[in-house]
Amino acid sequence: MSFAGFIASKLRLSTAPLLIFAGLAVGPHLPYWGVLDFRFINSAPIISLMGRLGVLFLLFYLGLEFSIGRLLKARRSIAVSGIIYMAINLTLGIIFPWVLGWPYREILVAAGITTISSSAIVAKMIVDLKRAANPDTEIILGLMMFQDVFVAVYLSVVSGLVLTGETSFHHAMLAAGIALGFIATLILLGRKFVSRLNFLLDIASDELFLLTLFALLTIVSGFSETLNVAEAIGALIFGLVLSETEHVQRIEHLIVPFRDFFGAFFFFSFGLSIDPLALKGAVWPALIAVLLTVVGNFVAGIFAGRIAGMSPRGAVNIGLTITSRGEFSIILANLAKQGGLLAALQPFAALYVLVLAVLGPILTKESKRVYKLFSPLIKWRVNDKYPVG
Repeated sequence: MSFAGFIASKLRLSTAPLLIFAGLAVGPHLPYWGVLDFRFINSAPIISLMGRLGVLFLLFYLGLEFSIGRLLKARRSIAVSGIIYMAINLTLGIIFPWVLGWPYREILVAAGITTISSSAIVAKMIVDLKRAANPDTEIILGLMMFQDVFVAVYLSVVSGLVLTGETSFHHAMLAAGIALGFIATLILLGRKFVSRLNFLLDIASDELFLLTLFALLTIVSGFSETLNVAEAIGALIFGLVLSETEHVQRIEHLIVPFRDFFGAFFFFSFGLSIDPLALKGAVWPALIAVLLTVVGNFVAGIFAGRIAGMSPRGAVNIGLTITSRGEFSIILANLAKQGGLLAALQPFAALYVLVLAVLGPILTKESKRVYKLFSPLIKWRVNDKYPVG
């Protein structure tokens, strides 16, 4: 795992795809020769547990980064860009598995896999390429925040449908209502009792502070799972709630090592769960989905950038930067596995994430060349607010 991270840093790529490859390289499905057995078998359960913790820390930290207050303040620009993005990509994400003839629950999962960008990879590319001050980055971050809210609702609804196994409309709507009600209740209670949370977390000892924080995170995530809401969503909403407290900077500072350490195990454990021999049958569906995603994100970025008054180059930056897929796609694939859905979703998601987790950063890095290629087709007058792409 450390070697995979080292290679990723040298290539200036996200660690996610290389960690998945590392998991594939030592998975239980690989052959072995006598004493030359490098498969992770006996340790697989503990790695899986650490991977589940990784999901919680990744989404919890994401919630800390995007507070409820910030979402409400920038709601208009975020809503316009987000609706455009979702309208294009979610439509493509639903049509494609429908054409393949998949059942409706598999269609919903596949649509989520192909629609949600990787906030972790996107944020890393913005920092690595020193684009934080670019005007188009404001729209990109807005899209990420919109997706965070969307994924909370979408994952809650889909997890209710998948984990309960209900197929009737009545039971499906009941499961979705319980999930959405849980989210709304947790957010409202969190905002109402911010002062009490401030008091509860006013702890001098870092050790006791972390123990209290982890206990609350575990309780909220565990309770959400009892309601058939993905435990990761409980962690995300809990992060959004704590982002409103006066302890948010301390929490972020202390939680980063756990996010990075356990988050690495999340991607690694996903690689362990994939049978390389099963990937062959998912090649063409995954590659077609990749093509649809690249086109859909590019078009969505162009529309979002133009409506926001960006330059054509800034709009291209938006469309390419949000192309990467990662943690959310894997979470949905794991959800499908827990719900006993089509086994084809696992290799499909694995190949799809691997390709876009590598291709996305490359396209982002080469956005200037891509803009020059398409510049004759995307010309418009630039708003004075954003004179530079």
